[in-house]
Amino acid sequence: MALKLGINGFGRIGRMVLRASMKRDDIEVVAVNDPFIPPDYMVYQLKYDSAQGRYDGKIERSEDGKFLIVDGQKIAINQERDPKAIPWAKQGAVYVAECTGIFKEKDTANAHLEGGAKKVIISAPSKTAPMFCMGVNTDELDVKEEIISNASCTTNCLAPVAKILNDEYGIEAGLMTTIHAVTATQNTVDGPHKKSWRNGRAGFSNIIPASTGAAKAIGKVIPSLNGILNGMAFRVPVVCGSVVDLTCQLKKDATYEDVCAAMKKAAEGPLKGIFGYTDEMIVSTDVLGDARSSIFDSQAGMMIGKRLVKVISWYDNEWGYSNRLLDLCSFVAKKDGICK
Repeated sequence: MALKLGINGFGRIGRMVLRASMKRDDIEVVAVNDPFIPPDYMVYQLKYDSAQGRYDGKIERSEDGKFLIVDGQKIAINQERDPKAIPWAKQGAVYVAECTGIFKEKDTANAHLEGGAKKVIISAPSKTAPMFCMGVNTDELDVKEEIISNASCTTNCLAPVAKILNDEYGIEAGLMTTIHAVTATQNTVDGPHKKSWRNGRAGFSNIIPASTGAAKAIGKVIPSLNGILNGMAFRVPVVCGSVVDLTCQLKKDATYEDVCAAMKKAAEGPLKGIFGYTDEMIVSTDVLGDARSSIFDSQAGMMIGKRLVKVISWYDNEWGYSNRLLDLCSFVAKKDGICK
């Protein structure tokens, strides 16, 4: 039996979650909600995408505008501002993917439960909801949790790399930089910005230093690394495709060949499908459309001595993350006995 899923927010991640769900048989999206996008525009935005390309299938809306129809699958359309007003249960949604970036704390995401949803999976880091990265800490997930977070795309890239290094050699301390694609929070031309002056500069004209909570969030996903990692971001003028640079002081001696071997073993074993390994000379566009959260680049890293290591891992910050969110939904649904 497939999990019936609702999506709140039809922006970048919401649309990618719907696209990715169409490639699976364990999850069926039955309803979407976005008060700012009329049905015709939903069809257009789902069909055409500057980063991920044109949808390979048929997308239309019903004549009355109440449903999206994707490859023959009917999906109810809602346009409610208040999550409490979305009739998730009536439309068959058991779980909700909260993809607005607004209702990311327990006290606000809880509104979906009032609409009849049984569980909420938030597509953003949360201060109050427990955060999970597939293959890293999902074995600690308590099925009684009604609201959980899929963390961030960067945390999902960093977490497998950090876990492998920490499990094999121990991490004394580390600094991470994500060289991250432009996102919708940035300006297209110079202008004011609520968060920081630098963020107000033109996104496609500049390399912009920015903050990120991804490294600190690792402490919530891997408690033994709490307070040990920190980091920052550079926003760069590409539409999608990002890369994590993690530099660590290890607790045990290693060679770079040892590190690469550990990464390859994990990519081919317990983290297969989540974490990848490449020894080819790839660049950011080469990971677009890759459903894995993190692709270790053996050709780009290095070491000084036996304990100071720099590792590089690529990620499609939209597609990889959206696939992990669906994996997390499916993982929880299996624990709930909804999916086999």
